[in-house]
Amino acid sequence: LKEPVKLVLLVVPTLISQTAGLIETLPKLTNNLQTFLGEHFPSLLDADSTMRQTLASIGEAIKSRGPQVVETLLGSALSIINIVILLVVVPVVSVYLLLDWDNMVAKIDDMLPRDHAPIVRQLASQVDTTLASFIRGQGTVCLALGSYYAIALMIAGLNFGLVVGVVAGLISFIPYIGALVGGALAIGLALFQFWGDWVSIGIIAGIFVVGQFLEGNILTPKLVGQSVGLHPVWLIFALSVFGSLFGFVGMLVAVPMAAMIGVFARYGISQYRESLLYRGLSDADE
Repeated sequence: LKEPVKLVLLVVPTLISQTAGLIETLPKLTNNLQTFLGEHFPSLLDADSTMRQTLASIGEAIKSRGPQVVETLLGSALSIINIVILLVVVPVVSVYLLLDWDNMVAKIDDMLPRDHAPIVRQLASQVDTTLASFIRGQGTVCLALGSYYAIALMIAGLNFGLVVGVVAGLISFIPYIGALVGGALAIGLALFQFWGDWVSIGIIAGIFVVGQFLEGNILTPKLVGQSVGLHPVWLIFALSVFGSLFGFVGMLVAVPMAAMIGVFARYGISQYRESLLYRGLSDADE
């Protein structure tokens, strides 16, 4: 236990200091962006330029659709409020559920049909094991990716690399979002820090390309797919179907829901193989 504690004591102060430094640097980065655009794209400041007129037309279009934008922003704000409330309510509800969990399970078990109770208990146990394996596997993937991004970005010399790596790792449980957000943040910081040094910027981008490859082809199939008993093709299919049907929330619940469906599908296949429909009358007579 001493080594993990030392590691945490070493990483946390650095993470806090880099986060504070990033917050303090944001206004300076904004000013540098304005100066950079003025130096390298002077046409943006010329009122008669094509680019300036294009941006102006885009602004007019946005202005004409202002009410729709405001409505969308209000909906997004309400969604954020709902998420915050959910983050506050879920721990409280979880505590009460943990306190009364055994009593709740006993009451539900007492209501099961006696003839089918063993099968229901068996399926519930398999679902519980599958979901627990998914959570452990996904947590391991997030930890591995966060460590990889943080270490690789710091070795590459990117300022605030530890913060970017931790953020990318923490949100890696959302498919593709972790790499997109972390990559955009890292490349944006790299453009300010290494402008003109395209090799260093390419290295930063390459780190996230390699990370996405590792996540999609090694970490998630091995740590998550095998732990929940699903083939990588079924994982991709589940993400596509649930994502198209339920959007962002669907992508979050795609893998655990597919794992639960897999438990019931395997039970249904086993029952089918034992039925007369599969075995036939000749096998039944024997």
